[in-house]
Amino acid sequence: MRGAHRKEKEKEKESTKKYKTGSGYYPDESYNEVYAEEVPQAPALDYRVPRWCYTLNIQDGEATCYSPRGGNYHSTLGTRCELSCDRGFRLIGRRSVQCLPNRRWSGTAYCRQVRCHALPFITSGTYTCTNGVLLDSRCDYSCSSGYHLEGDHSRICMEDGRWSGGEPVCVDIDPPKIRCPHSREKMAEPEKLTARVYWDPPLVKDSADGTITRVTVRGPEPGSHFPEGEHVIRYTAYDRAYNRASCKFIVKVQVRRCPTLKPPQHGYLTCTSAGDNYGATCEYHCDGGYERQGTPSRVCQSSRQWSGSPPICAPMKINVNVNSAAGLLDQFFEKQRLLIISAPDPSNRYYKMQISMLQQSTCGLDLRHVTIIELVGQTPQEVGRIREQQLSANIIEELRQFQRLTPSYFNMVLIDKQGIDRERYMEPVTPEEIFTFIDDYLLSNQELTQRREQRDICE
Repeated sequence: MRGAHRKEKEKEKESTKKYKTGSGYYPDESYNEVYAEEVPQAPALDYRVPRWCYTLNIQDGEATCYSPRGGNYHSTLGTRCELSCDRGFRLIGRRSVQCLPNRRWSGTAYCRQVRCHALPFITSGTYTCTNGVLLDSRCDYSCSSGYHLEGDHSRICMEDGRWSGGEPVCVDIDPPKIRCPHSREKMAEPEKLTARVYWDPPLVKDSADGTITRVTVRGPEPGSHFPEGEHVIRYTAYDRAYNRASCKFIVKVQVRRCPTLKPPQHGYLTCTSAGDNYGATCEYHCDGGYERQGTPSRVCQSSRQWSGSPPICAPMKINVNVNSAAGLLDQFFEKQRLLIISAPDPSNRYYKMQISMLQQSTCGLDLRHVTIIELVGQTPQEVGRIREQQLSANIIEELRQFQRLTPSYFNMVLIDKQGIDRERYMEPVTPEEIFTFIDDYLLSNQELTQRREQRDICE
């Protein structure tokens, strides 16, 4: 009996030895946890035992204990320990444990390293971190070329496992790059006041994603006809973020011009185009009763000088010493209109009335290129004259026959510049009636223009 009791005592002693070699709480290498070991049997309570529970040892942390027996005791019965972790670690489990009568601590805990979640990538940008997702790691953001960072430029992993600040964004605020063609100068084409100008489209590139959504032009398109002067062409390019950039260049068109021509005395000019630009042609015309002597037209040359020399308008020379009426009338072809008056004698009342009115309207007759031929009297006393020149009896007779004019009474015929009978009168008419008929039906476009310019010249 005594031997069996001794064996039991030794077994208990060995068991006590076994507990004292460990702390009762020890870290598990695999997951860094502190736990209480099972005790086979509950011993008798004794506050004097220095190591009632096993000494706490927390990896990456510490236990601060308060014992009823004083500061040198850390695992006596009733000892309370406050558990904490080193910086960069977070406590998982009980923050405070107590040594219980069953030689166990009242809870378990371990320290886990603080980690923040992995940051998401940002569009058109990236970030670099100093220490991954661990505590105090700083991640700096940057954007791709052409983009600008808006928001926090960096974020730091904090002790609570969250990142400081907020997620930034990369925005495209840089305008596109645009380069216009060089300014250019061009001469107007011959006989024109414009020049057709071509150019290549501008070079456009987006500094961000390379996408250009729209390019507009303010001004004429390439290949347009530009009038004389300077013209500003402006292009504007837009990217996907509605940023825009503009450029401009100048198209200058010059017109080679000759010195302004003066109209001849007793005449006028009609010119094509502007009248003084390269390729323009100016024709010289003479007033009624005058004829041109010299070159009929001149051309503005590329040297900015006129071709030829200016003609003059000399009084028209009428040759009455011709063999026929046709030879006489040919001298007026395309030059003058004719008003042929036939009367039986100089004392004829209609004749005297008509001549009197016409003598007071010589300016209007000259403006309309009208020459008067008088055929007065009957054979053998007939008299014919153009201005101051006398016509022969044969010419008078042929004219009356050719134009169907009778010598027996007053009659009058108006002939145009092509020699065509246009109007006949059997009694006197006012010059205004004759002028109205000519202005309405017989004037060429050039004469109409001249008439508008000289409307009041005879007033």
